[in-house]
Amino acid sequence: MNEINPLLVPDALLDFSAIRAAHVAPAMAQLLTEAEEALDKVTSDAVPADYDAMSAVLDVATERLGRAWGAVHHLTAVADTPELRAAYNEQLPAVTEFHTRLGADERLYAKYKRIANSPAAAALSAPRRQALSNAMRDFVLSGAELKGADRDRYAQIQDRLAALSQTYSEHVLDATDGFALYVDEAELAGVPADVVAAARAAAEADGKPGHKITLHFPSYFPVMQYGSNRALREKLYVAYVTRASEAGPAALDNSAVMRELLDLRQEEARLLGYASFAEVSLVPKMADSPQQVTGFLRDLAQRARPYAERDLAELRAFARSELGIDELQAWDFPYASEKLKENRYAFSDQEVKPYFTETKVLDGLFRIIETLFEVSIRADSAPVWHPGVRFFRIERQGELVGQFYLDPYARPGKRPGAWMDDVCGRWARPDGRTQTPVAHLVCNFASPVEVDGKRRPALLTHDDVTTLFHEFGHGLHHMLTQVNDVGVAGISGVEWDAVELPSQFMENFCWEWDVLKRLTSHVDTGEPLPRALFDKMLAAKNFQSGLQTLRQIELSLFDMRLHAEPGSQADIQKLLDEVRAEVAVLVPPRFNRFQHGFSHIFSGGYAAGYYSYKWAEVLSADAWSAFEEAGALDIATGRRYRQAILEAGGSRPAMESFKAFRGREPSIDALLRHQGMA
Repeated sequence: MNEINPLLVPDALLDFSAIRAAHVAPAMAQLLTEAEEALDKVTSDAVPADYDAMSAVLDVATERLGRAWGAVHHLTAVADTPELRAAYNEQLPAVTEFHTRLGADERLYAKYKRIANSPAAAALSAPRRQALSNAMRDFVLSGAELKGADRDRYAQIQDRLAALSQTYSEHVLDATDGFALYVDEAELAGVPADVVAAARAAAEADGKPGHKITLHFPSYFPVMQYGSNRALREKLYVAYVTRASEAGPAALDNSAVMRELLDLRQEEARLLGYASFAEVSLVPKMADSPQQVTGFLRDLAQRARPYAERDLAELRAFARSELGIDELQAWDFPYASEKLKENRYAFSDQEVKPYFTETKVLDGLFRIIETLFEVSIRADSAPVWHPGVRFFRIERQGELVGQFYLDPYARPGKRPGAWMDDVCGRWARPDGRTQTPVAHLVCNFASPVEVDGKRRPALLTHDDVTTLFHEFGHGLHHMLTQVNDVGVAGISGVEWDAVELPSQFMENFCWEWDVLKRLTSHVDTGEPLPRALFDKMLAAKNFQSGLQTLRQIELSLFDMRLHAEPGSQADIQKLLDEVRAEVAVLVPPRFNRFQHGFSHIFSGGYAAGYYSYKWAEVLSADAWSAFEEAGALDIATGRRYRQAILEAGGSRPAMESFKAFRGREPSIDALLRHQGMA
């Protein structure tokens, strides 16, 4: 290749449009060689045991490697191709092996210990002391104190875990992409017109008659929620909940992948001297022990259960009397719930949807962020990986604060779900430049569609709007930081069970009238959301909150027990059944294989950490109470929140940041009140 490899351009803004599978191997070969040379140099006598001197050599090389490899990983998640996947998997062992060896390097560990134990350590800034403390902890968790065969085995485990995690994720994506159902329009009775139009367009694009329904959420869920065709709902439900399981193609079955992942995690824990992988996972988190987590979850389950039982009894009675469904099945639940909500509150999600055009929602979201956090957001320019992707910049008083890519629409080759990922973090680089943070904000909303020959903007459900605000909360945590040490700037170094605080905090704005009226403009008339309709939404806010809470607890308890009880991986379904028998009131069919697509804990970094959503919800609900007291758009309160939580990033323990904002430790009372379970 004669052209410049886009993965080797020394700039945070890589040219995503130019990256090809053929670029991956040569780029990784060069960057790994440079990182190896930096590691050898920094552990030699040529570089003193000094934080800045070591950073100037090692951090520069590893940050460049991480940024390029992160770009390749990102593209496999949003623009996957067989060639790119093969190139990624070919390099994954080498990249994993280097980072495993880096984290356990005895020479590097010894040098860091000299820094930590020197008199100069006391003179380090508070963020740098936190970064140093994290580094010392992470060396131990990375096997730096292991010897001989144990050390070699630890490295082998890391290599295999990385491969298995990628395989799991690929299986879920391929199983999702691999299903399509072509139906007549009559079979889509009750399904919203925009979804029907998108299904028709998808079938036409495939050169087939009828309407194409897939397992991507914007296609799948509206049929489950609104479609009156019960047989179609059942067919889709069965396909969705058995993805990547023994019910489908053997090549995509995650059963063996899960067992091996769990076996290796428990073996890793034993090597490090812990009783279970759950204990390892909790070392860098706020929670102290698996017992504390399960106690927290079970206490919350006990509080929520009466509300969940009431929710389910009402739904069954309504389905029997109004819908003629004597035995409510899993594929009936979204449909019957939507009908009950319409009956009780005289509105449907579909009635609200035309008011949430994507352009208006984004504009309103940006104005809220600008007002509350005293910044400005405007369109920026950068090469992207798909025409639907946009790029923006955030400034304060004319100075760049951060930038982000927004990839909002679902499509084949794109992993399901929504997430924020970092491109690069804030960093006072050794050459004197301040590197500003860049983020990826990824969702899977329905795309704009053609209706009667006219292109209509993408319409979002209120849940979509909440998801968008949630991911922007993560993005703001990453981009608004004022910490200059890359290891603790933004989301880096934040305890995993606190990292959801800013994201869940942002969701609250979606229930404030003064905010919501700025986000809405009817797609046909331009009229804002009527106050009367908002009042109905607000009345329905905690609809089935008991059931939803128990569902989250079910997943969290399953995850924690799976990783806290060595041997449970031998029969994963048995453990899940036990958890459901303990906390669930709505038990799915026996053929349900949810765990085969539970990417959060098997390929998404949430292993023994899914409880973080409920744990952080206690923090976020209490933090939001400050805005309830002062006003949702109170600038002074927004400034205090920004400075105490967002700007501090991981530079201090999350509890310290929370207390800096609220003046006390969090209370569960606000969460129970917000969810109608006080």
